[in-house]
Amino acid sequence: MEPIVNRVAESDIDVFNLESLWDGRPVLSVDIAPFLDEGILLREKPFRDAVRTHDWTPYAGAHVAVFCSTDAIVPTWAFMLIGSRLEGVAHSVAIGTADELRRDYFVRALEAFDWSVYTDRIVVVKGCASRLVPANAYAVATQQLQRVARKLMYGEPCSSVPLWRRPAATVGS
Repeated sequence: MEPIVNRVAESDIDVFNLESLWDGRPVLSVDIAPFLDEGILLREKPFRDAVRTHDWTPYAGAHVAVFCSTDAIVPTWAFMLIGSRLEGVAHSVAIGTADELRRDYFVRALEAFDWSVYTDRIVVVKGCASRLVPANAYAVATQQLQRVARKLMYGEPCSSVPLWRRPAATVGS
């Protein structure tokens, strides 16, 4: 009987897992609405007092998304004031929803990534129904990988969907 050979493990396929770019920190949200009068009106002195006396320690080390859940018109400085209170407490602060924070995080991480490790390689972008990785990150990764990789697929090495292949060099061009 011949030994079982794992051809996928022996192949020259590299797996790019977008989840590996995440730093593992929690994403928390701060809704400005409770700091507003009746959730819709910003009165400067009460707002500043509420922000000053709020306990920001639960946000320690987290990524924090600051947003407003009501249709209130909130001036930019109000978001900035909360961000200033989170400085030195939170790992990062973004204005917007938690989903927008994750999207921005992955865009920055993908821009900073050294894509040269995939030069002339066959790459599978790991696909798993991750709620952590926004769909936009897959689009950005695809664009970056097309600049360096030889072939690009999505899924798992054993069952991947072909996406793109570098065209063969044209003779005489």
